[in-house]
Amino acid sequence: MIVERRRSGWSGPLVLRTTLAWALVAVLLLVTHWAAIANRRFPDPDDMLRLVQLRDLIDGQGWFDLTQHRLDAPHGGTPMHWSRLVDIPLLLVVGMVTPLAGAEVAEFTALVAVPLLTLYCAMLLAARLTWRMVDLEAATLTALVVALSAPLLVQFTPLRIDHHGWQVVCALAAANALATRSAARGGVLLGLALAIWLAISLEGLPLALAFCGIAALRWLRDPKDRLLLVRTLQVLAFASLALFAATRGIGDLAPHCDTLSPPFLAVLCWSALGATLLAAQRLPPSWLIGGFALTVAGGVGILLLGAPQCTAGSFAATDPLARQPWLSGVMEGMPVWRQQPATALQLLVLPLFGLGAACRLQLRSYDWLRRFWFDYLLLLLAALAATCLAARAGAIAAVLAAVPLGWQLREWLATLRGPASLPRRSFAVTAILLAFVPTLPLLAWGDARSYETAQGQVERVPARASACDVSAAAPVIAELPLGEIAATVDIAPALLLDTPHSLVASGHRRSSAGIRFMLDLFAADPAQAHAMLAARGARYLALCPGLAEVHLASERVPGGLADRILRGERLDWLEPVETRGGLLFWRIRPD
Repeated sequence: MIVERRRSGWSGPLVLRTTLAWALVAVLLLVTHWAAIANRRFPDPDDMLRLVQLRDLIDGQGWFDLTQHRLDAPHGGTPMHWSRLVDIPLLLVVGMVTPLAGAEVAEFTALVAVPLLTLYCAMLLAARLTWRMVDLEAATLTALVVALSAPLLVQFTPLRIDHHGWQVVCALAAANALATRSAARGGVLLGLALAIWLAISLEGLPLALAFCGIAALRWLRDPKDRLLLVRTLQVLAFASLALFAATRGIGDLAPHCDTLSPPFLAVLCWSALGATLLAAQRLPPSWLIGGFALTVAGGVGILLLGAPQCTAGSFAATDPLARQPWLSGVMEGMPVWRQQPATALQLLVLPLFGLGAACRLQLRSYDWLRRFWFDYLLLLLAALAATCLAARAGAIAAVLAAVPLGWQLREWLATLRGPASLPRRSFAVTAILLAFVPTLPLLAWGDARSYETAQGQVERVPARASACDVSAAAPVIAELPLGEIAATVDIAPALLLDTPHSLVASGHRRSSAGIRFMLDLFAADPAQAHAMLAARGARYLALCPGLAEVHLASERVPGGLADRILRGERLDWLEPVETRGGLLFWRIRPD
């Protein structure tokens, strides 16, 4: 039996072991990713646009001005839904290093250091939770599990400066709050973690609801724990209001569905008020459930009145005709059954092993610790369900699974070291391999079918991968007279980053008008496309022939602009510009 043994505070050996594990992983990441770091090959277009946003801020753009003014410039730019909170650590590193080594070195340092420091926060928080619930050895293994999960580690590689890594840290901070001895203190910490998480991205909303649901369950089990939910909702509401004021100001109070806008803030305030009133009444469980239901219904009503369009999801404001062709290529937002088998296994196997480990821990524990692991099982199930609906949640599911898996890995290793039977040893080895190399069955299947594979399959063009090296083409493009470039949306952030020109659109939800323009442009016949570009005043056209975006446009409308270009047809109104890196680039001749 595992007894109740929540340690308080921090442990020197815990911090030391986690720091050593992190240092080892950080060195390995630097070595294995050095070519990408040296050549500034960012993992995702979002990381490039995040750096563009940081540069604009350093160059004097207002703190509350979240518009990307070089996207869709003729219409005033594109307002971004991203949070300034993610810019803060990058800005701090740049600010500290610039006086010592100059702006270029400072930016490079931030691109490398901030993702690695985010990884350190994640490993430390995951290890701390395991240390409090199990022991030091399991905590050390938990830190290593964090580093062995592909969907998780990819969010912390150098140059990965977008917000996903910080969402992982917020999830772990919230999970640690559930293990706090004091319900009131745990509620304060949970409310702060959830407020920061939702301020960074509303992608955290499903898991935030799961955390609040667990807090409500604890209240139903024991009225003494009511302060966990009450303080959570109170702090969540007040901290969200403060963060909104501090990072967005009052210049944009529109009811956006992709960020924590005023209707969502009103729901949080109502929920805090409802929980506070319920806590003052000392109600029996049946009445308490009714009170919860009334509070939830009131929150739904507020959202329906304030932002009815948000019932359609965070993409409600996106042009419907642009949504499907564009979103179908953003695989991180697709459900698990739309992923390739190898990706699906990487997303699901580790959380499933984590569920099994948490179940075993729950059965082997008693009193408070048994209830904790039951709650943690519910949390893991919620994270796994979120992953099944949207692959981007896979990192959260993996990091939450790492906590019980640290204990499970310790058990497997003990089996291998001890006098266990051959079947038990074999099972332990197989479990370790499957947990940390979830694609192993596919690799074996691939070897068995090597002959069929050798016969050749239809090559699939990656949705967002590009065969073009925009940075190699950028020096030539940057020397051209300033103007707007009509470019495939997934190379737009790279062109924004490395050239001073403006772009029609990028692959972001609030850029839907520009995305629609680019879709219509590639589908139009050449004469119509020329007229569209002339009417807009665009000076250049850029296209990466290796992008699925282009191939899909060509297949969708044979004879359209994209199809003609891919077939090598020369158009008299396009003047080629010689560039490197495989990028096709033209000046647009006037009528």
